[in-house]
Amino acid sequence: MTNIPETGRTSRVQIRLVIIQVLVCSMLLTLAGRLWYLQIRNGQEYYDEAKSNHVQQVVQPAVRGSILDARGVALADNETRLVVSASRTALMKMKDRGKGVMTRLAGVLDMSPKEVMDKVRLCDSQTPKPCWNGSPYQPIPVTLEATTQQALQLRERPEDFPGITAEPTAVRRYPAPGGARTAQVLGYLSPVTDEEIQKAKDTDSPHLRSDQVGRSGTERTYDKELRGKAEVTSYEVDNLGRVMGQTKSDPGVAGSTLVTSIDARVQSVAEYELQQAMKVVRHETDNITGRKYEADSGAVVVMEAKTGRIVAMASQPDYDPNAWVGGISAKDYARLTSKNSNYPLLNRAIQGQAPAGSIFKVVSASAAVRAGYAFDSKYNCSSSYSLGGRSFANFESKGHGPITLGDALKFSCNTVFYALGHKEWQRDGGLKPKKDAHDWFYRTAREFGLGSETGIDLPNEVTGRIPDRGWKKSFWAANKDSWCKQGKRGGTYVEQIAYESCLEGNQLKAFDSINFAIGQGDVLVTPIQMATAYSAISNGGTLYDPTVGKAVISPDGKHIEMIKPQSHGRLPVDAQTVKDLDQGLRSVVAPGGTAAWRFIGWPLDKIPMRAKTGTAQVYGKQTTSWLATYTDDFTIVMTISQGGTGSGASGPAVRNIYNAIYGLDMAGKQDPKRALLLKPEAKLPKIHPDGSIDSPEIRPYVPPSPEELAPPALAGPPAARPAQHD
Repeated sequence: MTNIPETGRTSRVQIRLVIIQVLVCSMLLTLAGRLWYLQIRNGQEYYDEAKSNHVQQVVQPAVRGSILDARGVALADNETRLVVSASRTALMKMKDRGKGVMTRLAGVLDMSPKEVMDKVRLCDSQTPKPCWNGSPYQPIPVTLEATTQQALQLRERPEDFPGITAEPTAVRRYPAPGGARTAQVLGYLSPVTDEEIQKAKDTDSPHLRSDQVGRSGTERTYDKELRGKAEVTSYEVDNLGRVMGQTKSDPGVAGSTLVTSIDARVQSVAEYELQQAMKVVRHETDNITGRKYEADSGAVVVMEAKTGRIVAMASQPDYDPNAWVGGISAKDYARLTSKNSNYPLLNRAIQGQAPAGSIFKVVSASAAVRAGYAFDSKYNCSSSYSLGGRSFANFESKGHGPITLGDALKFSCNTVFYALGHKEWQRDGGLKPKKDAHDWFYRTAREFGLGSETGIDLPNEVTGRIPDRGWKKSFWAANKDSWCKQGKRGGTYVEQIAYESCLEGNQLKAFDSINFAIGQGDVLVTPIQMATAYSAISNGGTLYDPTVGKAVISPDGKHIEMIKPQSHGRLPVDAQTVKDLDQGLRSVVAPGGTAAWRFIGWPLDKIPMRAKTGTAQVYGKQTTSWLATYTDDFTIVMTISQGGTGSGASGPAVRNIYNAIYGLDMAGKQDPKRALLLKPEAKLPKIHPDGSIDSPEIRPYVPPSPEELAPPALAGPPAARPAQHD
């Protein structure tokens, strides 16, 4: 017999089988556990990662729309350049954080390694320009001016330049046609930030990481229309990055074209004449301080009187908006934001504030009529006005006897308005105001649009200031502690003022009201506010929202959205008072008027001219020059900070702008062929079926020669400069 079991297996074989079974079961249990971990516990995480890893988006930025002047001349457009960009994400994954690649790139681009690295670093509160203030995940432009040879070197040696691209790209351009920079009106672009991307995420105009957005001017106001929509294509790729197929395509749309009411030719003249006026006055001596005029800043506005459309708007100092294209350099950024350069990024036409001086007197004359004083009654224009032991003189201390309000505008008589302002302050209760105080002068100023925004379609407009009783109280509450600490009875002028303000700064005093009546004291206005007010007098009383944009045209030219003039109110006086104001302003350029010497030879019978001069005093500074003027078609307001008198500093420039617009010489002879804009441009530029727009040729402004600027020869002795020329 044998002792072998019937199964034919020995005990040793059975043990081996059991061991194998245990091992197999352990492996199956381990596999099952791993599958549970991957698919159940962390399934969603890995699903999301796999999904993102297998879909890649390719973004083709939309071509930004052009900004054109009223005739179709490009103020801002695009040009194709070779752009070298760096992927910060790819560079930061390298062991040396991309230092080697950027050093080699600097050698190719003829830049220093530091310049390249500064371009790629991210902006924060501690990092000076240049730096990248856009998304860290989008390609960062290193240069917009690569040569073809440089681009070929980079593309032929991709192994030496991982994360670096060189591609032809549409880049913003500000061509300054005819020399018209139009800088503060146009604004500039810079990359979108992550914060802006998140903020716009759920809006009808979301941002992509590749977007450039407007930061000021029309580039900002009309950013949504100009930006268009980028083309986004989604591809399915495998884990090696190979394209498996296209999953989705979102076609892009180019940005729309913005047609503005700016006329590049008039803009060129306005910019030149403003800058030239400031240069000229810097050579003249200020009789008050004994120093040369500083003329540190200025602005001019040319507006269509019947619509509020802006024909030209210049601000000094200005800048070249091309400095921002592709990222601004540290040197340029420091210059544009420093006190030494007097902040050229500011648009002083809408952000410059100063006392109005005598151009404010149209408001005071209107207030007087509302208070019951007849426009044609006689008011004493004495050489000075006394109040509390103080004497307030006329400009250059000249009197004219009893005169109408119209003549008070003509001669710019301060004392007439001093007296009216003082009487109204007394009628309202003086230091103890009545509950039903009319405050006609302050109310009228606000209803002329002063102390509030005009509504112009440019960002960051300031409101100015009307220092009425409410403002006095709030300003005193905010500054009382400082005044009381600084003030000293019988101290210096500043200490004495602080002392008085500490005790009684919440009161509207007689001194405040008589100063206010001539546009002095704490009142502040902007050039755009005064242009809007004077345009309203010209057009019969309508206050329009000033506008730069005229129409938005789709890329194919088939859809046109007109930006129509909008009114925000009317002057608070009747039609007869508006006519009286108009007649008074006509007399300012007639013989004896404060602006007459600047408009000698002007054809008043063919092109009626109205004007008001102003010379505003600012504590610690030289006087500010103001000149507000209008014809039946256009309003021009110019101001020069620390520039002297209105007619003296601003007069020649304003006259030259009008001469260019109407094609006039100094004798008043008109040549229609030389006229830039006999009437406001009513039509849009011609749009062709393919969406392209005609762009006429524009020539640089040629300023008149000294011989052409000479006043016309008149019979008898030459006309003398008046003693009083506010």
